Amino acid sequence: MTSILILDDNPAVLTSLQILFSLNGFPCITSEYPSHALELIKQGAASLVIADMNFQRETTSGEEGKRFFYAARAINPDLPIILLTGWADLTSAVELVKAGAADYLAKPWDDQKLLLSVNNLLELTEVAHQQREQASERQQLRSALENKFDLAGVIYQSDSIYRLLTTAVQVAKADVPILITGPNGSGKEKIAEIIQRNSSIKNGPFIRLNAGAMPLDLMEAEMFGAEAGAYTGIKQTRVGHFEQAHGGTLFLDEIGNLSLSGQMKLLRLLQTGEFQRLGSTQVRHARVRIITATNSDLPAAIARGEFREDLYYRLNVIELHTPALAERKEDILPLARHFLKGRPITPEALRALEAHDWPGNVRELQNTIQRACLLASAHNIETSDLQLPIQKIKNRPLYEPSEAQLRQCLTQAGSLAEAARLLGLSRQALYRRMEKYALNSEDYFSNDKTGTNSVDTA
Repeated sequence: MTSILILDDNPAVLTSLQILFSLNGFPCITSEYPSHALELIKQGAASLVIADMNFQRETTSGEEGKRFFYAARAINPDLPIILLTGWADLTSAVELVKAGAADYLAKPWDDQKLLLSVNNLLELTEVAHQQREQASERQQLRSALENKFDLAGVIYQSDSIYRLLTTAVQVAKADVPILITGPNGSGKEKIAEIIQRNSSIKNGPFIRLNAGAMPLDLMEAEMFGAEAGAYTGIKQTRVGHFEQAHGGTLFLDEIGNLSLSGQMKLLRLLQTGEFQRLGSTQVRHARVRIITATNSDLPAAIARGEFREDLYYRLNVIELHTPALAERKEDILPLARHFLKGRPITPEALRALEAHDWPGNVRELQNTIQRACLLASAHNIETSDLQLPIQKIKNRPLYEPSEAQLRQCLTQAGSLAEAARLLGLSRQALYRRMEKYALNSEDYFSNDKTGTNSVDTA
């Protein structure tokens, strides 16, 4: 179990704090020298540090504390550090809070405020540790999946896509039809490709046919083939996609657009493996694994008489759903960076990408990035290059109260904590504004002297 590390050149301070934390169940270790404290941090002995700003008598600049802080951060950037300050080095403490210090407290400190700050920081540290462990575990699972299966270079970060991929490779070797549902541009074809690459017929052909990309009168000829003269304009025999896919996989996208006649023939093929070219009476055979996809509501189409119910149940032995990009926002930036191919992009443009709803999903994102790379006048991709609809970027606005508003709130509030809450600021942020207008907390709150329990967020 790691401990609270207390660094101070005054033995009385070390003893006082050690007794305080021991009585409240916090194990701690002490040090009078920054070099020794840094060695303890290197050894991983500290889960939190409470450090003085000066370590020599008659020294009040806080420079020693600054050097220790930056050295400690270099060893462990996530280690929470609370600074103990005198008023003379308050400016240095404020600078270090902006640089990442967890908190600062002026001497003499308030025991209860110090305990509360320590408890909160340790809880946050534990949560952050758990999150890092979970992230590490997730990455290990993703790496294991990628090492074991051929994922066709898919780019993702979200748990929903990880679960989808896990299911897809699990069912890939099953010789049954698979229906992939999801909105246009969400990656249904990529999932079909991954299924093919991990199937028992991965060395066979993988034939794609978009049923929504051609007229209905040509669709059956594309699927099943046609003899010369079967219809106007065909002068030679056309081998259909089913024959081309023999021994492999046929991916039929937008299956909901297939005509009722084509649906009947597809059903026959699924039941018997038999089909006929248009204009021919010869029965042909094909051994094909069928993967279909749709963005349509097939049960609703069945109710309208537009899709055969028996075909639906034949196709839907296993259903996989690809979520919309708006439902997996964590995938936006990894995908964007992949499409950028190393082209630099500004932070503002990245925020704009995250804020957009992407109704066209991954396909829209890819097209947007490709267009921006072609048309951008500067080397960096700017927000304007993306040509996205104007919308509010989802950032919290910074609230800056006037002096009059600040005074009024301090007068009405019962404590500094309440005043900070009413203003929507952290305690540290409230202190900054009070210092700006030379306002003293003791003029408003007799029992609430200096101190804080939160990190500046504004």
